[in-house]
Amino acid sequence: MKRFFQSEAGATVLWVVSAVVLAAVVSPWLYQAGKWLGAVSAAGDLNALAEWLGKACQRARFDRYFNRALVISGLVLLPFLFRRIRRIRSGTGAVGVAVRRVSWPSMLVQIAAGCVIAGGVLWTMGAILEMSGAYVPKSKVPSIGTLAGWIIPAAIGASLLEEWLFRGLLLGLWLKFAKPLAACLGTSLFFAFVHFLHPPSGTVIAAPGAPLAGFELLGKTLLHFTDPRFFVTEFATLFVIGMILARARVRTGALWFSIGLHAGWILAFKSFNMIYQSVPAHLLRPWGVGDSLGSGLVPLLALGLTAVIGHLVLKRFETKRALG
Repeated sequence: MKRFFQSEAGATVLWVVSAVVLAAVVSPWLYQAGKWLGAVSAAGDLNALAEWLGKACQRARFDRYFNRALVISGLVLLPFLFRRIRRIRSGTGAVGVAVRRVSWPSMLVQIAAGCVIAGGVLWTMGAILEMSGAYVPKSKVPSIGTLAGWIIPAAIGASLLEEWLFRGLLLGLWLKFAKPLAACLGTSLFFAFVHFLHPPSGTVIAAPGAPLAGFELLGKTLLHFTDPRFFVTEFATLFVIGMILARARVRTGALWFSIGLHAGWILAFKSFNMIYQSVPAHLLRPWGVGDSLGSGLVPLLALGLTAVIGHLVLKRFETKRALG
């Protein structure tokens, strides 16, 4: 165990655990600050941007504050992770893996190809499920302008930030001391775990502003992982997504194809869920499909098809480095 924590893998694990604990400490204070901003914005004394932010803070639940605190904590602790890894490298003489430079035309083609493949397969699966009766249109569908205003910024921001963090930083670090397959498996497990750091549906935190509220939420979230169906229909989906993205990063030596895949999934996922709603009594529930396109065995099949198509397309962009 001591040897593990003296490695880059151990440093990464310690960084994740520390970020989770720090988020549990910070989230109640962030919640109080957000609600204060919401109250001030309600008085109309702020500019338009501050009022928009205040309203968003007022609507947000405590688990959303916890997620934001987790991102902030991870970024705050990154310099300590870098310092630890630099110290480990100085003792072992490890040599980093260079990131491949990609021309602008190739970058744009990779982003577009990934976006079309991921988004197209997922939306097609949703359309088939809608025809089967698993999903029905909502009574009130947002306008195209509203859809674009919500979905496009989310797709761009999340794909860039998360690919830089998970496939750029973490996977890049892991590739320095482990085989590509092991590195992809490790970062994909972290990716899935971090994305499901939220409590089961219906969980209530009595006093979100209390000092230990973050730890209460964390404890209830960990209980969420005791549900077998959760692992099969939800956690496995995020793990497979992480593996597809990590494989693309290793094969191309760059992040662009992964960014395109990630953005395509977000575009299809959010747009479909804003237009359609699930049918609770459908025969495919709850194992085949869930409340959204992100859960169930059917989405896993769609991800498998995406992986196959992506494998064929990646032959055009891949480097000589193989996933071993």
